[in-house]
Amino acid sequence: MLEIRNLHVKLEEEDKQILKGVDLTIEPGTVHAIMGPNGSGKSTLSYVLSGRDGYEVTEGSASLEEQDLLSMEPEERAAAGLFLAFQYPVEIPGVGNMTFLRTAVNAQRVARGQDEMSAADFLKLVREKAKDLKIDADMLKRPVNVGFSGGEKKRNEILQMAMLEPKMCILDETDSGLDVDAMKLVSDGVNALRDAGRSFLVITHYQRLLDHIRPDIVHIMANGRIIRTGGPDLALEVETNGYGDLLAEVG
Repeated sequence: MLEIRNLHVKLEEEDKQILKGVDLTIEPGTVHAIMGPNGSGKSTLSYVLSGRDGYEVTEGSASLEEQDLLSMEPEERAAAGLFLAFQYPVEIPGVGNMTFLRTAVNAQRVARGQDEMSAADFLKLVREKAKDLKIDADMLKRPVNVGFSGGEKKRNEILQMAMLEPKMCILDETDSGLDVDAMKLVSDGVNALRDAGRSFLVITHYQRLLDHIRPDIVHIMANGRIIRTGGPDLALEVETNGYGDLLAEVG
């Protein structure tokens, strides 16, 4: 599904190297989690994969289903099946949530050679998906994320993911700012999308999210590269002991 090889990335404005040789393979239908201390490069990895400006790839490659991600524009990556749920979802004043969702869904359908979804079919589908996430009709009518609480913004991101049905879902610290109930709702929405043809990369600081979204594989990232890979127990080890011992192992 996702193949990253020896990826080196620097921040253009500061000429600062952030990723220093990331290698990662995510197979179809699997859930991978990345944990690590602040400044380790976790969010940078998600930004580079999605095509955010301000970063320069100096070495290495990244492909989605054997398509070169790094040569694509952000909208092409989305059409190819990549989705990024932001740590801090942005507000878009003046753009209604329903309008945004329908435009995004139909743009991707057209890019994939499919017919646009009719207004009636779209309305039926979005209501079904919103109900599962406890998103009421008022939230659907409001401008995108404007006036939303932290939990509402994150649930709205998962609604977008449910409507777009991407192949590769990247969640950048989705648990940030969520209370227990909101985290459970978001996790349930993610788990409902798990299937053999869809993969997830979950970036988080805390093992508590992984109690709900149970990963197949856990990676520890530090100083711009992955320093340890293991099963779910690795997240428990970090929760108990912190990163100190792992960092000491790699110098």
